[in-house]
Amino acid sequence: MRPQALIFDFDGVLIESEYAGNKQIADYLTAIGHPTTPEQSMANFMGLAGADFIGAVERWIGRAVPEDFQAARTAENRRTMEEGVEAVAGAIAFVQSLPPELPRAICSSSSTEWIRAHLDHIGLALAFGDHLYSGREHVTRGKPAPDIYLFAANALGVPIGDCAIIEDSPVGATGALASGARVIGLTAGNHCAPEHADTLRAIGVTEIAPDFGTAARLLAIDQLR
Repeated sequence: MRPQALIFDFDGVLIESEYAGNKQIADYLTAIGHPTTPEQSMANFMGLAGADFIGAVERWIGRAVPEDFQAARTAENRRTMEEGVEAVAGAIAFVQSLPPELPRAICSSSSTEWIRAHLDHIGLALAFGDHLYSGREHVTRGKPAPDIYLFAANALGVPIGDCAIIEDSPVGATGALASGARVIGLTAGNHCAPEHADTLRAIGVTEIAPDFGTAARLLAIDQLR
């Protein structure tokens, strides 16, 4: 059945930023003596932000992150915001196909500045209005806590149990499940290995969409152009 509202994660769901971002982290950590692959970075850090992200990195390398770590991340993020990142295959058509009356929001661990910049790059600047919510700006506890999803549902005026959330990361899906919403595990991004669906199923996601066409069918949104 079609949900009363639709909530999207952002990185890895609407834009192909997860692999590029995690490759930068992996390259940095490898260069300072802690060999890390992009796949290991995604497995350990994907979906986290702020203190949770830094804590995960420090546990991985067994020490405090170097002083220039944040500066390197900020420089990479700024470059990416200026140059843009391609959309996940099918994402633009899916969003554009949504019934105008269907409330929708983005809930991300990234900043609203990042979200707005990349929505503009992919031509969806007006698709979500002001319903852009950041786990580091709008709530005290970011993902995997469910708080950001509950915040968005309240802002949309729809009970969380009547919302569907599209997530790609285990961290995000964990919070989405805890919120009480219906969760669609999207594995369309280029960062999703063949076993990614099994990883999402292992934490309780029962509906898996390998592409946005499948997501549309699961959500009874069949007007894709």
